[in-house]
Amino acid sequence: MDQLSTSAAGRSFAVTNRSVLAIAVPMTLAYLTTPLLGIVDTAVVGQFGDAALLGGLAAGGLAFDVVFTTFNFLRSGTTGLVAQAFGRGDALEEQAVLWRAVLIAVVAGIVLAALAPVIAIGGQKFMGAEPRVSEAMAVYVHIRLLAAPFSLINYAILGYVLGRGEGGLGLMLQAVLNGINIALCFLLGLKLGWGVAGVAWATVTGEFLAMLLGLAIVLRRFRRLERPSRQRILDLPAYRRMLSLNRDIMIRSFSLLAAFALFTRQGAQFGTVTLAANAVLMNFFLIAGYFLDGFATAAEQLAGRAIGAGAETPFRQAVRLTLFWGFGLSGVATLVLLLAGVDLVGLITTSPEVREVADTYLPWAAFTALSGVLAFQMDGVFIGATWSRDMRNMMLLSFLAFSAALLTLAPAFGNSGLWASLHVFLLVRGVSLLMVLRVRARTAF
Repeated sequence: MDQLSTSAAGRSFAVTNRSVLAIAVPMTLAYLTTPLLGIVDTAVVGQFGDAALLGGLAAGGLAFDVVFTTFNFLRSGTTGLVAQAFGRGDALEEQAVLWRAVLIAVVAGIVLAALAPVIAIGGQKFMGAEPRVSEAMAVYVHIRLLAAPFSLINYAILGYVLGRGEGGLGLMLQAVLNGINIALCFLLGLKLGWGVAGVAWATVTGEFLAMLLGLAIVLRRFRRLERPSRQRILDLPAYRRMLSLNRDIMIRSFSLLAAFALFTRQGAQFGTVTLAANAVLMNFFLIAGYFLDGFATAAEQLAGRAIGAGAETPFRQAVRLTLFWGFGLSGVATLVLLLAGVDLVGLITTSPEVREVADTYLPWAAFTALSGVLAFQMDGVFIGATWSRDMRNMMLLSFLAFSAALLTLAPAFGNSGLWASLHVFLLVRGVSLLMVLRVRARTAF
């Protein structure tokens, strides 16, 4: 490998364009399989021509966004902790971090699977949908939560892999997971006619097989290495640190979900057509976000490794190069959306009213890639450095700024004010984290 494989003894390493792209490119491809899977799920269920089934699938997906956001630290937190151990040359701690995350995943996953009826009822009450939608949602949730232990273990394995900067392996694991899921969606959901239940069972099977593959890979690797003691794996202060990361990342993630929920709710106040148009345009922002997530992942690994190694120059190189590539990609994404956005809107919806409104507000959506790139990259740096408290605090500050903008701009400027509020949210997140970074970098080395 290149500079990324510098010997642990030296600790010093160089961050180059090659080392950034070696992580970012495969993980960008991996992350793009996630919206593809969502499209396939929707398309399969949509073939039954029953709006209640589609509603149940969408409601069930929202429930899982909330549930699994709570445990996102098993991916992002593990990445930061493993990257720092990798930077220190501490191979035993790399393994220990993974096994701690796996133990948390097993316990939490079993609890979630057991709570499936409670989660289904809670989701039904929150949505307040018609009985057939609630019935479809309950079917999806009960089956899908059987995969909770497997899904969370996969989070931990992916976090370990990315913490070591192995983007190619991360791509392979995600491709296997989502590829199996997509194939089984067609087989179980469509060919066998199981509908929503088939889509849910496809997810359970895909998560289970991907978990077996991931565990086989790491266990084979660990056979050649010295193993950490049971006492080290079960070290309580280490668990407290990991759970502290969870608390901060969870608050940050729920604040992000709350901002998007308020955006959607406010859009609904402007009418059904505007709500639908905003939903179409938000797809552009989310897809751009998946592209930018690849470079944010590179920032996680490289910044975390530099913190672990106590190496200031590589840290600054990681920040600078991931921002360079992130801004470049976001600029391209914005240009593509400005030039081809009208045609893309036409592919997504055939409604003339929705297309007209979406075309009007297209520039607002196109520029979210540029206004959001700094927030994405700074999140990656702070996750890798495990500065989760700062990330949480700046997210809360950004949410307050978004709320204030929403209360003032949306009533005054309508849907344009709503989109402007989203830009305020993204810009405040990025700029506030950048300001904190300057202080943190001076004290970290």
